[in-house]
Amino acid sequence: MVESQAVRRLGKSRRDNEPGGRSKRVEVYVTETEKAALIVRAAQAGVTVPRLLFDGAFAEAGESAHERRALATELLGIRTLLGAMSNNVNQIARHANATGEFPEDAAATVAAARRLMGRIDEAVMRVMNP
Repeated sequence: MVESQAVRRLGKSRRDNEPGGRSKRVEVYVTETEKAALIVRAAQAGVTVPRLLFDGAFAEAGESAHERRALATELLGIRTLLGAMSNNVNQIARHANATGEFPEDAAATVAAARRLMGRIDEAVMRVMNP
């Protein structure tokens, strides 16, 4: 199975490249203590310091990049469980085909699981790119 875009985005510590690049630089002056704290927080969130600052500046009130990442991780975990469920349903269907006894709702269940996985991918992308 091809790795989804949502999964690839989750592991990135830097922002995506922008067509034409980014030409504006913003500098922030901090004390040594503040710089050390930024480095620690960025490491905890698994991102670079510039990404931490950018995400913090553009986050909705009350949310942090770390919280969004944790939510995205949880959603992807749910997606993985749904994939396992779909695999189990396929195994049941294979068995049913071998025995000639195929439950009517098995195919609908697989289709519903696949639709739900797509919706979860979309939700993860909205969380990661507010």
